[in-house]
Amino acid sequence: MASFQIRGGCSLNGEVRIQGSKNAALPMLAACLLSRGETKLYNCPHITDVYNMIKILENMGCSTVFCGDCLTVDTSGNLSGVISMGDGASMRSSIMLMGAVLGRQKYVSLPWPGGCSIGKRPVDLHLKALEQMNVSIRSDHCGLECTTPYLQGKDICLPIPSVGATENVILAAVLARGTTTIHNAAKEPEIVDLCHFLNEMGAQIHGMGTHRITINGVKQLKSISYTVMPDRIVAGTYFAAAAATGGNILAYPVKEKDLRSVLDVFAAMGCGIIIRRDQLQLIAPPLLLPVESICTRPFPGFPTDMQSQLMACLTAARGTSVICENIFEDRFKIVPQLEKMGAKILVNENKAVIRGGCRLTGSCVSAQDLRGGAALVIAGLMAEGDTRVEGSGYIERGYEDICRDFSQLGAGICRL
Repeated sequence: MASFQIRGGCSLNGEVRIQGSKNAALPMLAACLLSRGETKLYNCPHITDVYNMIKILENMGCSTVFCGDCLTVDTSGNLSGVISMGDGASMRSSIMLMGAVLGRQKYVSLPWPGGCSIGKRPVDLHLKALEQMNVSIRSDHCGLECTTPYLQGKDICLPIPSVGATENVILAAVLARGTTTIHNAAKEPEIVDLCHFLNEMGAQIHGMGTHRITINGVKQLKSISYTVMPDRIVAGTYFAAAAATGGNILAYPVKEKDLRSVLDVFAAMGCGIIIRRDQLQLIAPPLLLPVESICTRPFPGFPTDMQSQLMACLTAARGTSVICENIFEDRFKIVPQLEKMGAKILVNENKAVIRGGCRLTGSCVSAQDLRGGAALVIAGLMAEGDTRVEGSGYIERGYEDICRDFSQLGAGICRL
């Protein structure tokens, strides 16, 4: 099993470029299926999840070329609506292919989606919404088979503002008959970026970034070139590492409005934040302050994808902090790993109490999901001595080259 070896005790300082967004690029790759031609995505991240999506698209009949940060997807040929067990089960994002494939050719067969094990992420929201749009769905223990004579626009009321369900409905609705309105839609920046991408392709989407998105169906979409937004979670991870190690880093390109809730927490911990157009600088204080209570919430609240990294960072704060996880029920799996390094954390249901101020010591720990793995790397940077983080494959699902980026900021880290 691949791993990261980390020499602790060095602060992170310098400038770092932020990669394109994983959570924007993946639904855009699904959206490529809605046109017939060559779509170019610039600033597309070189990460495992993108490679897995490329494999799925190629096995469906697309051709792709990934050169530098530009990924070209050619969807002009005849495509299969069958996603194999090996392809779809490897990643959660395969579920969003449902809406796009149904929009193109009215039939899709796929396995139950995979991804990180961070708790229940049911697909029933996706299925119920698509059924309202005239899709017939059959399921068994292996997966799903979906057919439709045509997609029909509907009023869709989501019980929770699910990112994945919002994206799937949007992808199904752009070529549907009539108008679709999504009530209680997710507002995440990646959804806004997806909608801008689709509108440039010829879609008619309004209200993105609000809880009410309206999609007027069109006859066809055209292929375009588009630049993927920067990854706000990668930027937040690097800021957490700088704060935890007493560092000073400048990250670019970064959209401050997309990171406001995260920056507010770091400011409350005593960090200095400097904003210069698409650049953000974080300057750590000599001693981090604890935070009384942080609760994860849908955007614009504090993102669940930053919870683990913040937890690692708060082990260095001088006092007691509390994190409430309101999105996923199994996102405290990192706690036993941090405790191996000397952290003092008490978990009660969805609440974690972190008693900061204890110096972490290097250990051999195991990543069990993407963001938890990144948090263990941060803990290793903070620790006294050497740390080995096993399961680097989880981290590489969302970070292009965390070793390269942290090394150029002064960390002692290598991939084994």
